Formats: sequence, structure tokens, C-alpha cells
Amino acid sequence: MGERKVTVAAEVGLHARPAATFVQRAKQAPMEIAVAKPNGEGPVNGKSILAIMALDVRQGETVVISAEGEGSEEVLDELAAIAAAP
Repeated sequence: MGERKVTVAAEVGLHARPAATFVQRAKQAPMEIAVAKPNGEGPVNGKSILAIMALDVRQGETVVISAEGEGSEEVLDELAAIAAAP
């Protein structure tokens, strides 16, 4: 299983538009995507906007994005870039 640890840079955290962009990309992936906080919160379904927003990820916090399957490394790189974008 591949994973990426990412510090969220957006001023609003992983909410609203950044969450929507993240979920839109995750839904295109054929595998399951999970998002968790390193402190043990989660994992939640990375394809669910409600689950992502309920995780309450704020600016400067780190998340762990994980996926398994063919093409998961490429998808993880793209999702990590979305989560890290200011």
C-alpha cells in the first residue's frame, strides 16, 4: 500500500474548494483512497466530501493519504499535490 504524508497549505485547510478538488480527483481513481491524520483520526473515505470535511484538517496539519492498486503511486502524487497547494 502506498501512502503520502502531506502538510496542508491552503488557508482554509482541506475544506470547501480544496476538498472538492481532492474528492473529484480521488473519484476518478479505480482504487480506494483513504485519508487520515497521523494522530489516529480516520482513516476516512477519500472519495467522500463529507468524510474529508468531517476530518477537519486545518492549515499546517499533516494528513496521510493512502491507496493500493495499479496506478496508485501516480494518483497519490496528484492528491498530495492538491492537498499541499496553497
